[in-house]
Amino acid sequence: MANRHFNLTTDPWIKVIETSTNREQTVSLITLFENAQHYRQLAGEMRSQDLAILRLLLAILTTVYSRLDAHDDRYLWLKADFEIDEETFDEEDSEDDLLATWQDLKQAGQFSVGVVQYLKAHAADFDFFGERPFYQVTTEDYDSFVPQNKRVAAGKGQVLVKQLNRQISESAHTPSIFAPKSGEAKNELPVDELVRWVITYQNFTGVTDKTKISTDEKFSNSAGWIYRINPVFAKGQSLFETLMLNLVLVNAWQEDAAYTCQKPVWEFASIRDYITQRKSQILPDNLAELYTGWSRILHIEWHETGVQIFSAGIPMYGYDNALIEPMTTWRLDKKTNAYRPAVKGLRSLGIAMWRNFGQYVKVREADDVHEPGIVVWLQLLKRRQLIAHDAPLMLNTVALISDGNATSQSPAAEVADDMQMQADVLFDTQKGDRWPTRIEEAITFTQTIGTDYYHFASDIGQIRNLDVRSFASGMSATFYEQLNVPFKTWLEGLQATDDREEKIKAWKNRLRDIVVASVTDVMQSSTPRDISGISTKKGPLNIFTAKNHLMYNVRTHLDLKKE
Repeated sequence: MANRHFNLTTDPWIKVIETSTNREQTVSLITLFENAQHYRQLAGEMRSQDLAILRLLLAILTTVYSRLDAHDDRYLWLKADFEIDEETFDEEDSEDDLLATWQDLKQAGQFSVGVVQYLKAHAADFDFFGERPFYQVTTEDYDSFVPQNKRVAAGKGQVLVKQLNRQISESAHTPSIFAPKSGEAKNELPVDELVRWVITYQNFTGVTDKTKISTDEKFSNSAGWIYRINPVFAKGQSLFETLMLNLVLVNAWQEDAAYTCQKPVWEFASIRDYITQRKSQILPDNLAELYTGWSRILHIEWHETGVQIFSAGIPMYGYDNALIEPMTTWRLDKKTNAYRPAVKGLRSLGIAMWRNFGQYVKVREADDVHEPGIVVWLQLLKRRQLIAHDAPLMLNTVALISDGNATSQSPAAEVADDMQMQADVLFDTQKGDRWPTRIEEAITFTQTIGTDYYHFASDIGQIRNLDVRSFASGMSATFYEQLNVPFKTWLEGLQATDDREEKIKAWKNRLRDIVVASVTDVMQSSTPRDISGISTKKGPLNIFTAKNHLMYNVRTHLDLKKE
C-alpha cells in the first residue's frame, strides 16, 4: 500500500478518441483539459461510464470558472476565499461576468491554465492511494461510520470487482453468463480501469449491498443518483465543445436561482463532514456537489492476490422537485404535484428520444412540463448570441436501465440515443407557428400511424392464430425502428426559414412510403393462410383486407389523397 501511487491529475486513466488519428488514448486529468480540443469524445467501457466521468469533468470546470474568469482572474464580487462579497455582488453583473467567461473560453477554443493550476493545488485530493483516497474512505473512517459488526476486520459488507464493473454486475450468488470476462478474470482490473468503475459505481449503484452507515433514523440503500434520472446532455464536435455546451455557469431554469459557491466532494474539510451533511438528506445547492455525490462509502483493501472492496450505503437526498439537476427530463406526479425524473424502464426501452420530444422542449406554455436545465441553458446561450442561430445542437441521452427488481436493481440494458436540430428550430421564437409546436404535431400523427400499423400487425397475428399482443408488439417495434433514422434526418434538416407546411407534407409523404414498403415486405412473405384468411364477426379477414384497412387509415390520418 505504501509503495502504490496513482494520481488522477497526472496518471493516465481517462479513455478518449483523438480527432486527428481517430485512435484511442488514455490520458490524465491535466492532459485532458490541456488538449480537450484535440479529442473527439470520451471512449470508456460503456456510454454510462462516459457520462459519469463527463459529470466529474464538469464539476471541476464549474468549480474553476465560477471563481475565475477565462483569464484566470478572480471575479471582483468574490472574496479571496471565493465566498460572495455582499458589498460588491450584483446578480445581473455576476450573470454577465459568468457568460462573458463562457464566451471568452469558446472563442479561445481551449481551457485556461487556471484549470491545471486548480488540479495541481488539489492533487492530494485526486490521489487514489492517498491519505484521503479519491472517492474512498480510510479504514478508520469506514469503521467509524458502520455498525461494529460490519467493520473492516469482520470482513462483511464486501462487493466484488465483478459487481463494481457494470459490464458484468455479477453478485456472489447470481453469475453473469454473457459477461465479457470469465472465471477469476472477472475480478481482475488494472488500476486505471478500476478508477473508472469506482466513479461509475458511485453514480449507477444497485441495491444488492446490504451494509449501511449508522444513523439515528432508518433508511434504505438507494441506487446511484444518475441511475434514477433520464439523462440528457449536449454533444459537440469535439470533447472541448461537449464540455463547453454542458458547462452551466448560470442557473436559468429555477426561479430565484442566484450564484452559489461550488463545493465538489473533495473540497469538504473532511469525509466525516461530508457524511454528516449527507445524513441530513439535504439536496445540494450547487452542481459541483451534485455531480460528485456519492451513493456509497467505499473502502479498498489492497493485497498481493487482489483487492477487497467494502461498501456501505449512505442516505440519498430525494428526487421530488430536485430541479437543480440539469441533465434529466421530468414528469409531473399528479398525486404529489411534484416533478420527478422521467426514468426510462424496460417497457420503454425501444421508445426513441424523438418520440418524447415534448419532455425536452416545452411545446406550449400551458403544458405542465419542466424543461431539462441543460436545454434552458442552451436557450440562454442562443438568446445571448453566444451560439449561432443556425448552430446544430445535438441532444444526447444515455440510460442504464435496471432490471426492475426492487431488491437488486442490477443493470439490464444500456440505451443511447440522440436528436439534432438547429438552434433556431429548437428555440423558435416566432409567434404562432413555432417549429416546436409543428414538430410535436408531426410526432403526434406519426404515432397515430404507428397505432394504425399496430392494428394491422394484430390482424396478421389473428389470421395466423398467434399470440396477437406479442406478435403485434414485435412488428410495431420493427416499424418504429424503420422510422427512427428518417425522422431524425428530417429533424436535422429543418431550418427556421423553411415553409412549415411544405416540410410537414414532405414528412407525411416519407412516412407513407415507409408504411408502403413495410407492408410490401409483409405481403411478400405471406402464407396461403394469410391469403385465404379467417372469418370474424366483422366479416372475412385476410392479408388483403388488413392491408386495405391500414392504407385507408393512413390516407385519412395523413390527409393525403389516394394516388
